Amino acid sequence: MKNIQLDRDVLLRPLQAVTGVVERRQTLPILSNVLIESKAGVMTLLATDLEIQVAAPVEGQTIEEDFAVTVSAKKLLDILRALPEGTQIGLEQKDSKIQLKAGRSRFSVQTLPAADFPRLAEGAQATAEVAMPQKELRRLLSLTQYAMAQQDIRYYLNGLLLVVDKKELTLVATDGHRLALTTRELLDSYVRNEVILPRKAVLELARLLQDTDDTVLVTLLANQVKFEFGGLQLITKVVDGKFPDYARVVPVNYAKHFETDRVRLQQALQRAAILSNEKFRGVRWVLTAGSLRIICTNTEQEEAEEEMEIPYTADALDVGFNITYLQDVLNSVEVETVDCAFGDANSSMLVTLPGRSDFKYVVMPMRI
Repeated sequence: MKNIQLDRDVLLRPLQAVTGVVERRQTLPILSNVLIESKAGVMTLLATDLEIQVAAPVEGQTIEEDFAVTVSAKKLLDILRALPEGTQIGLEQKDSKIQLKAGRSRFSVQTLPAADFPRLAEGAQATAEVAMPQKELRRLLSLTQYAMAQQDIRYYLNGLLLVVDKKELTLVATDGHRLALTTRELLDSYVRNEVILPRKAVLELARLLQDTDDTVLVTLLANQVKFEFGGLQLITKVVDGKFPDYARVVPVNYAKHFETDRVRLQQALQRAAILSNEKFRGVRWVLTAGSLRIICTNTEQEEAEEEMEIPYTADALDVGFNITYLQDVLNSVEVETVDCAFGDANSSMLVTLPGRSDFKYVVMPMRI
């Protein structure tokens, strides 16, 4: 690798895109590295944790020679971030180190052999290919990802279910206490395919997708899903497991319900949450004709109460929920009004968007 000259910003952008998958503590030292590779004039950065792999091109840069080298992702990122914008940098490999020069700064960083860098073998033939605007997939993820479990022993809940069936794409996430489901119509018709995306892959996707009409191509492969957008390629293994039957969880024919302004409800919950029990995060909803009382108490016998006028005409109801679960859904749906529907004090609540059938959120009650 002879002395390569390039702009600091041109290298920093793809590096920031790929380093999200690099774990701080690695059993294999090379997994802390990023692979810098040049083939046929195109320079690419690649990082992996053996479950997820992200590749990004270094754009606007033609490299004449072919080479491959791996270097610590974190150290390279820290160096580039510390340099001023627009700095010209020189990269050169000497023995087992890479020399980075920028103005009067010099850095000599250890490398590991590129031949030892593990890559995900791309899965066999695609079972489905779905294209949509990046901002659309980003929106679908934001409507559901907060309901994924974290470190649950039921490992299949630590991810997001993606279903392609006929002309519909469905995303579902649940942690056993609440469930978020969203659907989107597709242009083409597909045979039913379902995969569970790992939590980390979902969070990386949500970070990398742009709020743009540019296309993201989603390819379902055997045991893998590949996402291609904006020059980036993210490949993830899928979670091997059976996702719960989400259709059975979503209530139907609830008679008690009301529509209300989302922001008013969001702000009332925010105020009440100040005095909620920090461990259990419980909130009582007391529904009577025309009124919703939101009550939070804590172990110090403190209490917050908010009262809202609502168009509710059904029987009185006193039901408890985890206030964080309610705040999560209200933070993620960008609509003016939400519809809250109920069974009885022991039944889950169903949150939907008035006049739309593409989003459902189910939250289990809790004893308070």
